[in-house]
Amino acid sequence: MQAWQVHENGEPSEVMRLTETGRPVPDDGQVLLRVRAANVNFPDALLCRGQYQVRPPLPFTPGVEICGETEDGRRVLATPALPYGGFAEYALADAAALLPAPKALDDAEAAALHIGYQTGWFGLHRRARLEAGETLLVHAAAGGVGSAAVQLGKAAGATVIGVVGGAEKAAVARELGCDLVVDRRAEDVIATVKAATGGRGADVIYDPVGGEAYAQSAKLVAFEGRIVVVGFASGTIPTPALNHALVKNYAVLGLHWGLYNTKNPKLVQHCHEQLTELAARGAIKPLVSERVPLAGAAAAVQKVADGRSTGRIAVTTEVAA
Repeated sequence: MQAWQVHENGEPSEVMRLTETGRPVPDDGQVLLRVRAANVNFPDALLCRGQYQVRPPLPFTPGVEICGETEDGRRVLATPALPYGGFAEYALADAAALLPAPKALDDAEAAALHIGYQTGWFGLHRRARLEAGETLLVHAAAGGVGSAAVQLGKAAGATVIGVVGGAEKAAVARELGCDLVVDRRAEDVIATVKAATGGRGADVIYDPVGGEAYAQSAKLVAFEGRIVVVGFASGTIPTPALNHALVKNYAVLGLHWGLYNTKNPKLVQHCHEQLTELAARGAIKPLVSERVPLAGAAAAVQKVADGRSTGRIAVTTEVAA
């Protein structure tokens, strides 16, 4: 089979190599899946760089989120078991963690429903307890993680403010349904959001960026507001001032979605049922901005790493076409 492999750490476009290799052999509790579509995530770039919290042995195949097919023909969602990731014709996955692919979504959309939307659902509903009528601010609102949070926020009845970088991404955020879009490259984020909220700020802030975005969040969070920290795409991990959180009476909430797979897998299943229902009635639909063949995976991962993508980029295998 064909598979992208990383033999040394570095930038995705430089270290990912498309090779011919044998199909991986499942261990106990694992299944072999034919990859129908693999979604590109920022962690794929971090894996290539050796900067992710999980460091699989070299060589490994990146690709942490797929829509695959079991030997008996079932279409499923899975997070592949590294080092046999999703940018290949076949991948391995934990049999107990497979989720049925929603019938309302095609392969690329289904692959994009898993990590980003699960993270959004847990962040907004489990951690922040977002309520209808509240104001939600989403950083990087046109990206894969942010676009999911925007849709989930609108589905929950929130007023959604999207912060983006650039006119193209601003247009995408508007199409996603943001009530207000702030282009951080052309506008003062803090002044614009304060003006739009009458000085109150946002009840919930969803931050996959860190760095300057978090500094803005601390200035924009409302009384009894919640900042949900889900990642550091900026490359800068902020150091929150706890005295500030005390004085302004807000909460900083961390979210590591992967922990639920081991700590409370029933919640993951419940979340998937909620997401499937939302997809069935059209309340959410993953934004797949590009669909590329397997040969284009390295360039796609680099594009996401560089922050040049909107929504999700899906890699489809030739065998599944």
